[in-house]
Amino acid sequence: MDIKDTARPLNGTGVSAFLRSLPATPLLLGLGEARHFVGELGESRNEIFRHLVEHEGYRSFAIESDCLMGLVVDDYIATGAGTLDDVMERGFSHGFGASPANRELVSWMRAYNQEHDEKLRFFGFDGPLEYWAASPRQALTALHALLDGPLPCTMETLDALLGPDDRWSNEATAMDPSQSIGQSADAQRLRLIADDLVALLDTQAPRLSAEDRERAALYGRTATGLLRYHYWLADASPARWPRLSALRGAMMAANLRAIAEQGPALVFASNLHLQRNKTFMSFGGQTLEWWSAGAIAETHLGDRYAFLASALGRVGDDTPSPDTVEGLLSTLPWDHSLIDARRLAEAVTKPAPRTSHDFAYFPLDPAQLHMIDGIVFLKQAVRLKKLG
Repeated sequence: MDIKDTARPLNGTGVSAFLRSLPATPLLLGLGEARHFVGELGESRNEIFRHLVEHEGYRSFAIESDCLMGLVVDDYIATGAGTLDDVMERGFSHGFGASPANRELVSWMRAYNQEHDEKLRFFGFDGPLEYWAASPRQALTALHALLDGPLPCTMETLDALLGPDDRWSNEATAMDPSQSIGQSADAQRLRLIADDLVALLDTQAPRLSAEDRERAALYGRTATGLLRYHYWLADASPARWPRLSALRGAMMAANLRAIAEQGPALVFASNLHLQRNKTFMSFGGQTLEWWSAGAIAETHLGDRYAFLASALGRVGDDTPSPDTVEGLLSTLPWDHSLIDARRLAEAVTKPAPRTSHDFAYFPLDPAQLHMIDGIVFLKQAVRLKKLG
């Protein structure tokens, strides 16, 4: 089989044909990033999402960004609240608000909602964390405010237990567990309070609107997830970073399952977060392994989860060797292609792994092609934001 027989141009017709080839219509269609901040990939993602909205009934977009900050964007595209500049500043984490493609997407979603009765939704699905983590204040106090008494504590008690936010969001906790307050008496009491508040949410669900129930559930997931993450930030054992990585994946997956309840969504995040196979990463002298958000989500959604990995040919001045998957795909006649990954796995014979000179680029693993539904391949990426 020629590899050209596994591929088609990346356009609306190709996307629809790809969806028809799947065993079921996905509730979550993951589009992975081989590298963050690639301008050409962001533009292709926007084109894919527009086609999915206009021709395939998709109404939600989710991105690897702070789930609470994402509420700012969702409010904006629904109501026009705030200015676009402010929304891009306050509605994204990880620097993603500076992406021109993200700005264009938010503008398009707002314009669409102004013209249509059936509204689009925007979601962040990452936790409020980097390697360190934010204070659980926003999630806990917002959940507390939505519930009715009797509650396990007053807002004043909650505020006193939380204390200053900067003692939670201390970046030094990433590498020094002794800097973390996650196992302090206050933090452990807050974990019990958060658990009680989440339990109360179920008992009071009938009095809440659908929007308030959705947001309260998000606040509950985020509060308990953050407090659990902070607990392990304070752990000094070798299990610390494998556990933290797994907890982040589980928080992402819980958010993805909630997003899937809203109907079909395009999910945009690193390939590593959306892949089905176990993730391995070198970090601090050890190899971490954990199941990604995509792998966890698939255990719940089955064939209602689909994964399109992205891959790049030439990245800046870094060109793949001809015997790698990316090198072979670079021979395709189209600048942007959509490849059936499982057919590609049958067509190629023991391709070599790619070694990239760009540390921010994660090459395709030839041994895992059968775990991918499709590949969005860009022959060349020039518009790259430098990292680090």
